[in-house]
Amino acid sequence: MQAQSDAQQSEHGRIFREAWIAGVRKHYPGDPKPGYIVPWDETPRWERQAASAVYRQVADFVTVSGGATAKLTREQKGRFVALCWIAQIHYHIPEPKPAYVADWDALPEWQQQTDIDIFEEIENRA
Repeated sequence: MQAQSDAQQSEHGRIFREAWIAGVRKHYPGDPKPGYIVPWDETPRWERQAASAVYRQVADFVTVSGGATAKLTREQKGRFVALCWIAQIHYHIPEPKPAYVADWDALPEWQQQTDIDIFEEIENRA
């Protein structure tokens, strides 16, 4: 895989973040916590880096599978995003809260649906 420029990383992270915010607004029951919908420019640096990394992982997965990710179930797509995000949490946070690294089955429905939406947004752009 080729290296990304800083501008590409930022743009990819922004796309990920915008898909996250759109998903939260669509799926979160009630009013989401302000931190869930904070704009890209106000997102902490580590989280921007993590968003860019997960975008690239999903895009690479779509590319190396020759687009066969279209045959995955929605749940499989969401699980991939969640697992990539968990790895980024461990990379950036030495001792994360258990909720930050919860497995798919422990995630609330709104977060599962948001992760699925993120995968599909990236898949459509890859």
